[in-house]
Amino acid sequence: MLLLGNGLLITRDPANPLIEDGCVAIRDQLIAEVGTTAALRRKYPEARFMDARRKLIMPGLINTHMHFYSTFARGMFLESAPPANFREILERLWWRLDKVLTLEDVYYSALIPIIDCIKNGVTTVFDHHASPNCARGSLFRIAEATQAAGLRACLCYEVSDRDGATIAEAGIQENLEFIKHCHEAADPLLKAMFGLHASFTLSDATLERCVAQNAGTGAGFHIHAAEGVEDRDDARAKYGVGVIERLHSRGVLGPKSIAVHCVHIAEPEIALLKETGTNVVHNPESNMGNAVGVAPVLAMVKQGVRLGLGTDGYTSDMLESFKAANCLHKHASHHPSVAWTEIPQLLFENNRQIAAGYFEKPLGRLTAGAYADLIVVDYQPPTPLTAENVNSHLLFGVSGRAVDATIINGRVVMEDRRLTTLDEEAICAKSRELAEKVWRRI
Repeated sequence: MLLLGNGLLITRDPANPLIEDGCVAIRDQLIAEVGTTAALRRKYPEARFMDARRKLIMPGLINTHMHFYSTFARGMFLESAPPANFREILERLWWRLDKVLTLEDVYYSALIPIIDCIKNGVTTVFDHHASPNCARGSLFRIAEATQAAGLRACLCYEVSDRDGATIAEAGIQENLEFIKHCHEAADPLLKAMFGLHASFTLSDATLERCVAQNAGTGAGFHIHAAEGVEDRDDARAKYGVGVIERLHSRGVLGPKSIAVHCVHIAEPEIALLKETGTNVVHNPESNMGNAVGVAPVLAMVKQGVRLGLGTDGYTSDMLESFKAANCLHKHASHHPSVAWTEIPQLLFENNRQIAAGYFEKPLGRLTAGAYADLIVVDYQPPTPLTAENVNSHLLFGVSGRAVDATIINGRVVMEDRRLTTLDEEAICAKSRELAEKVWRRI
């Protein structure tokens, strides 16, 4: 047994939100009990004690939309003209990068953001992958990386028609085989969804095949939806409806599916998302960086759509995304008093609810019976920290790099800022070597 104590416990449990001098008792992969340090040390005298040294003890953070494969784009120079719109960003950068990836590249391009996730206190990631010329086996290679690190992950492969029917079929089969593998393995750290790229790169025939093949698996779909105006305009021109309306008509939406972005959607489509219980994931930095617009997050929250918060590969720091979302929606609304409650709800409440659709035990709360995913955050509040103002402290006082220790599934994967499961220096050296080769192939 492990005791993590002598810290200010932020439980995210409404019944017991804050425990001064708090402690968490961990047995195997689950939280056995929470309480005061003195009480739990008396109750479990033989347990190993891990001292938080008066820092914050919090649930591990969850990222509900990530792209591990984007790693090798960092620092890359392309000789083509700079993209002027979202479609050109895809064509001149991402669709050139993903085509040249090998399975070894896939593995190392996953390890780097996985390291960043652990160092930023992110313990669960929903990843969306593309490597069209090595689609088969790619999810299994990413799974090797997440399991080597000890990260909790839900993976999928994005099926698309943009590279032809043979590659689209390879993506379908990769999703199906990985979903089957995860069901059979019953590993609490590894789950699967069925990935789709976006409406504008998927024909009706391919969408129908994906829905038919996925029937009965229990996995939802993970798809980019109306991220750029290109996706919306394509759906309207070809099918006479919006993106969400098209996906609904094809059976893609539902309570286990994730529609990512939803920037360019109409009011009736928000109602469809609510009616079908479909999850939406907001990615503020990516939306700003790609200049695609501002998602109607506040309107969706008001109408009862469940929205989570992701990073879309832009960063591995969920607290950075938390800050960006808060500022973005104040700026877009021209109102300084909006987004104070909605954005924390996305990160701290809705992300854990989305994860609950795939992982058997609760995540995102420090309560008995939940998975033991915890972080220690090096933050000494300069003003009183209470259950009512904790989100304000995190917004203005904490970044991901303040995370001092990370525990996932009861296993200490980082302590005193040092990884315990991976050799970061060796992995970064290998990654640089592979990245140079990737750049030469593009």
